[in-house]
Amino acid sequence: MLGFNLIGVLLQRVGGVPLPGAVLGLVLFAIALFLGIIKLNWVEAEANVLLRHMLLFFAPVIVGIVGFRQLLTREWLPISIGLVGSWLAVIVVTGLVAKWMVKR
Repeated sequence: MLGFNLIGVLLQRVGGVPLPGAVLGLVLFAIALFLGIIKLNWVEAEANVLLRHMLLFFAPVIVGIVGFRQLLTREWLPISIGLVGSWLAVIVVTGLVAKWMVKR
């Protein structure tokens, strides 16, 4: 997995691909999984460990919410509008892109 991340970073920096290197690495990893280059049983145990400890990945978000409680209490409406608006934009754009791809 680390090798795919490195390749993604190299593609971004040297190749000029306009995506973050980590995203490119994950896309390459997913392609390798789908093509059978990487076998699922090679990575399944490690993936299960990460899934079991998923809460640790969200700990910084939880601490941030607690730390900025006063700001969130004061500015809850614009933050909520921004969150819902961006969520709706992602849903609409995803639907339009999927519809366009199906037509092709």
